[in-house]
Amino acid sequence: MIRCNGLKKRYGTHEVLKGISFDIPAGHIFGLLGPSGAGKTTLIRILTGQLSYEEGEVSVMGKRPERLSGKEKKGFGIMMDSFGLYERFSCEENLAVFADLYDVPRKRTGEILKEVGLEEAAKRKASDLSKGMRSRLQLARAFMHTPEIIFLDEPTSGLDPQTMKAIHRIILKKKEEGCTIFLTTHNMEEAAKLCDEIALLNEGTFVEEGKPEEICRRYDHHRRIKMHLSDGSDSEFDRDADSAEQIYELLMSGKVVTIHSTEPTLETVFLELTGRELEEDR
Repeated sequence: MIRCNGLKKRYGTHEVLKGISFDIPAGHIFGLLGPSGAGKTTLIRILTGQLSYEEGEVSVMGKRPERLSGKEKKGFGIMMDSFGLYERFSCEENLAVFADLYDVPRKRTGEILKEVGLEEAAKRKASDLSKGMRSRLQLARAFMHTPEIIFLDEPTSGLDPQTMKAIHRIILKKKEEGCTIFLTTHNMEEAAKLCDEIALLNEGTFVEEGKPEEICRRYDHHRRIKMHLSDGSDSEFDRDADSAEQIYELLMSGKVVTIHSTEPTLETVFLELTGRELEEDR
């Protein structure tokens, strides 16, 4: 559904994207992870035909983005901070504008507001919405015309955990409906929950890519099992045949409270690969 091969993008002498390649099948959630300034938003703008690029091949729905017709681009749903809301319009009025632009019946506005949990705020002005409600309204706008591909640029940035979980449920529902989703985020936990495949972007290059759980296993250098016991003590074992009997005996004794492997988080992997901590975009 989306494919890049050797993509390069420059701003003057600064090379923002340095020959990146990836392939996203239909119906998958692909996560592009990295700190602010890594090139995530630039890539979305290229994929949606808003920006040109210097080298490489880019294909979206089988065509170069800049060659997609207006009708074909209506197959995109896009949520970006730069795509603002009409502050003086109510939620339903905001969506009505886009319903008209995409030739969608206006009755769809009520359906989509209910889908994102804003049916009670339909008459409220965008200027009066909380940050979480604004994010839901932006999602509703992206979903208005039942797109094939959805581009989400930091959709949960700055949101509280409860609102974030609600938006995650909405995103996963869209995947179940067959949408292909391109997600940028600095939140590694979010990526691990949502994405089929991820790429870690740093200074314009992919430093790692693959399934989230596979990447974490790849960087599990210690390969140990940790157990917390009911007497308050902790035990660690190598993950090998020699430790199997001891682990079995502890499990059978009923003394094991928790058991964990030493696999790192995605953020720990990113820090190992780049020496940089992820920070939320400002």
